[in-house]
Amino acid sequence: MKFAAFSGVFIEYSIQEALRMTKELGMDGLEIAAREPHLSPTTSAIRIKEIRRVADDLGLQLPVLAGYMGGFSTASDKESEQAFSDFQRLLAAAGELGSTMIRVAPGGPNAFLAHDYHYAKSAFWIDKCATEAKKQGVSIVLEIHNVSIAETAESSHRLLDLIHNENVGMIHDAGNMYITDTDYGRDSVIQLGKRMFHVHVKDELRVDAVGAPGTFTNLTKHGEEKFLQSRLGEGGADHQPLFDALVETGYDGWVTLECHAPFPPFERLQHDFSFVKAMLDKAISKR
Repeated sequence: MKFAAFSGVFIEYSIQEALRMTKELGMDGLEIAAREPHLSPTTSAIRIKEIRRVADDLGLQLPVLAGYMGGFSTASDKESEQAFSDFQRLLAAAGELGSTMIRVAPGGPNAFLAHDYHYAKSAFWIDKCATEAKKQGVSIVLEIHNVSIAETAESSHRLLDLIHNENVGMIHDAGNMYITDTDYGRDSVIQLGKRMFHVHVKDELRVDAVGAPGTFTNLTKHGEEKFLQSRLGEGGADHQPLFDALVETGYDGWVTLECHAPFPPFERLQHDFSFVKAMLDKAISKR
């Protein structure tokens, strides 16, 4: 496995500083949140080349561009065309940066509220993106995310089954799946199988009230629930079964750490990376 930091954790810093801190943390690469001030569909070619130069100088890879465009399931045709245009510009940036995956958002609502037409519309546009991406050896990754038509392994397959291109897969995210209240351990890894292209790691905790730093509300199958963004081991999502399964299945892809707990960015990722390495060591020792 290779480990990356999520640049969104460092969004208050420049992309150059985010890369420097990622190197200091001892990680292998940076997954770039494709929004300013780090990168966007309108970022100039000169700045894209500068990002690549800094990453190369630090010996870091840029495996994923975490796009925010999409939302195809509920977008109008005009909005979908704009999102597709944004994707194409990000795809060009991926070629310059050496990125092999681009995140696209399928859209909402929650899977338990979604209808067949939500999946069909999203699949149509994701297929268009995938066809373009395939031309330069890039994969489309869809994050398993609460308040999305793909918020469980089952609903992910419901969408994937409508997509013709095979260069489309899922980002397993145990933190999001904890919020959704669906399985995020071994069974989810086995169920996703070869369509699990990437892994995100973060922790969350159900709480009684919002207002404190790091708290938020979210619609789940249980209604409006309250959560606290947490460091690994301090929330409610037990990631050990996930890492056990990753070792068991021989997963050799990227794992991105994206903790948003209310601690200084470097400190929270340092904590989570140490925690992940301990879980990985434990998983390996069981084999």
